[in-house]
Amino acid sequence: MGKVNIEIDGKKLVADVGSMIIEVADDANIVIPRFCYHKKLSVAANCRMCMVEIASAPKALPACATPVAEGMVIKTKTQKAIDAQKSVMEFLLINHPLDCPVCDQGGECELQDLSVGYGEDISLYVEGKRVVQDKNLGPLIATDMTRCIHCTRCVRFGQEVVGIREMGATGRGEHIEIGTYIESTMDSEVSANIIDLCPVGALTAKPSRYRARAWELRQLPSVAAHDCLGSNVNIHHRRGEIIRVVPRENEAVNEVWLSDRDRFSYQALSEGERLLKPRIKKEGQWQECDWQTALNFAVSEMKRIIGASKGDNFGAIIGNNSTLEESFLAQRLLRGMDCHNIDFRTRRRDYSADDKGNVRSGFNFPLQDLSEMDATLLVAGDVRHEQPLAALRVRKSTGYGKVMAINPFDGEYNFRLCQEIQPQPHQLAHEFARVLAAANEANTDILSAETKEWLKEVNFEASHSKIADELTSGEQSCILLGVYVQEHPQAEMINWLAEQVAKITGSSWGYMTQGCNAAGNKLAGAVPNQSAVGGRATLGKNAKQMLTEGLKGYLIHNCEPDIESLWADEALTSFQNAECVIALTSYADGRMSDYATVMLPIAGCYETSGTYINVEGRWQTFAAAVAAPGEARPAWKILRVLGNLLDINGFEYESSTQIHDELKERFELSGDKKVSRKIPEPLCDANPAETKRDSLGLYMVDPMVRRAKALQKTPKASTHPISISRVKI
Repeated sequence: MGKVNIEIDGKKLVADVGSMIIEVADDANIVIPRFCYHKKLSVAANCRMCMVEIASAPKALPACATPVAEGMVIKTKTQKAIDAQKSVMEFLLINHPLDCPVCDQGGECELQDLSVGYGEDISLYVEGKRVVQDKNLGPLIATDMTRCIHCTRCVRFGQEVVGIREMGATGRGEHIEIGTYIESTMDSEVSANIIDLCPVGALTAKPSRYRARAWELRQLPSVAAHDCLGSNVNIHHRRGEIIRVVPRENEAVNEVWLSDRDRFSYQALSEGERLLKPRIKKEGQWQECDWQTALNFAVSEMKRIIGASKGDNFGAIIGNNSTLEESFLAQRLLRGMDCHNIDFRTRRRDYSADDKGNVRSGFNFPLQDLSEMDATLLVAGDVRHEQPLAALRVRKSTGYGKVMAINPFDGEYNFRLCQEIQPQPHQLAHEFARVLAAANEANTDILSAETKEWLKEVNFEASHSKIADELTSGEQSCILLGVYVQEHPQAEMINWLAEQVAKITGSSWGYMTQGCNAAGNKLAGAVPNQSAVGGRATLGKNAKQMLTEGLKGYLIHNCEPDIESLWADEALTSFQNAECVIALTSYADGRMSDYATVMLPIAGCYETSGTYINVEGRWQTFAAAVAAPGEARPAWKILRVLGNLLDINGFEYESSTQIHDELKERFELSGDKKVSRKIPEPLCDANPAETKRDSLGLYMVDPMVRRAKALQKTPKASTHPISISRVKI
């Protein structure tokens, strides 16, 4: 890309050809006021607040819509520029209600801030201000459309970023109104980003409305805990209570966006039925007790059951959203008692690769690259509902290349597919193998002789060749396996096929995982076949075996397997028949209160410190934003005390940072080893009865989201998952 030399306010700069003045100014930390411009949206140039003086132009020009040119001299603080900006501000304030004292945006409003510098204290207009009827956009977004200044950021966000045009403009001039054309709520899973985009108080967060003023809030960084991307967030709290959660910019992870699930799940921490003190069930009745009594009871029960069965009749089920440190201490606790039944994969059917010892889980390429792929193949991926922000990146990539899909169910896409194959669920692996056969036909020099022999009986059609050709011809291409693949009874065969197709087409590949810390749980050793950082361990029972066969004792940490697992009904029966269920949980309600024997209150995700490892292997550490209520304690501290009471070595940590540092050092020394997958058994279809899609749904994925009231009121809470009648069985 060519370069040009320009000057802004006496500062000489070098800029890319085609860049807009406002972009270059932002990079140089030169402030130009604006309302309609946003770096992630197209240029609208309809507010005219960014007017600047250019030496060669007779009039002031909008900085957002004026490209730089060689030798251009730009001035942003001259009288001509300021007069133009003041004129724009005067027009904007003609109809604005100026109700800052009662506006939820007060104190952080762009119009409020700029009116101080560019507004006048006396208006030349005496006409009555217009009034616009508010719109009902659903339980997440509150509206006061009289305040709207028609910047159209919300409209452009839906059309350009999300791919769903829910908002639009009707009317002309001062009669323009922003809203839905036909009265309806906003149903997108990322709809609330328009709250951040709105420069005034027209669109605000309904759950936090009127709960605090901006200047009363403290801000602390954290990481979202509900999908495998690990979106960066800022927690806004007042006097120890979380008021709202907003996105924290990180181009490599979530850019400047946030899913509604990550934004509003915090409600469960303050409005859910929290467990505030330890409880022990005696004669069918819960009795609150002190921590020492509860911990001693848990220790005595673990010793009794594990000792009597030599570790075979006790097991631990770890939540997908547990921190790296919690999972590490949980597996050390059990293995220190010579019990090896521990797992977090409650939604997996295929455990055939448990003896391979893979450490990593997820992508083998940076998440950021997903936005720039020339070709992307989605395999059994409902990416829009599983990882909403990943869907935005896939949509962005359609400006560069093509997206294809092999999906056994009807997907809700917010991007166009150039090729889609819809096999029956039990034939998913076979259909994917046909793509590999087509790729091998075009390039016979890459696959091993053994793999070619395996493919001899596999035929293919034009649709499979098209997918293989697009992946091969793309300079940068990838294969993305959805969460459903890891729930499929032939998951390891499909993973192997993805590895082979990626190899022969020169593509990257990866698979989405359930929860926010599947990669961290695996690395921490919370699986029955390996200890921390890939160390070999005595093979124990996996999640399916523990939940369906029944054990005498369970340790359940930060999850509700009777709701979340693929074997929810069997899990409930096993827990009800168990002699002891030790539950580390944040909540006192749910069926867990019926079957648990002892309940230990743990801090929620924003009330504890720890580390999540996202799907691309990025380690993200965070501190507690607020203190846990009542006597709830960080789970890693509870596990540490249990280890000490059981006299197990290796529980001397004084902070979660010490655990993180130890694991990070061991991980770096291990060299991030990867184990190649073996050629699977001869290709055959799966049992149709085991391939039925059993999705948790967008707002049912973990205990915290299930208790977020605003999310549960949205249409997505009732309409997703996709009904079984639409699934091809």
